[in-house]
Amino acid sequence: MTPDAIERIRRHPDFIQLVRRKQNLYWSLSLIMLVIYFGFVLLVAFSPATLGQSLSGGVTTVGMLVGVVIVLLAFALTGFYVYRANHVIDPLNDKLKQECTS
Repeated sequence: MTPDAIERIRRHPDFIQLVRRKQNLYWSLSLIMLVIYFGFVLLVAFSPATLGQSLSGGVTTVGMLVGVVIVLLAFALTGFYVYRANHVIDPLNDKLKQECTS
């Protein structure tokens, strides 16, 4: 691929939109996970008794529930990423490839 072709792709409006959408998706999901994880760490640091409380008088604690919720949120965010990548980013990428190869 020639430098002129690369520059033409970089200036293409669909490419600019593709890059922006990918960056927005990556950064927003990364920020959400960081807030979740750091929130959990701060909860452990400043309120460990809260996590140690029993849910129903048994051996299951609030901390175990919070840990399971964090794992489930990670799976949900991964699923959201896959959905957005398949329905928004990939079609833009395919459109850009068709326009730039013809």
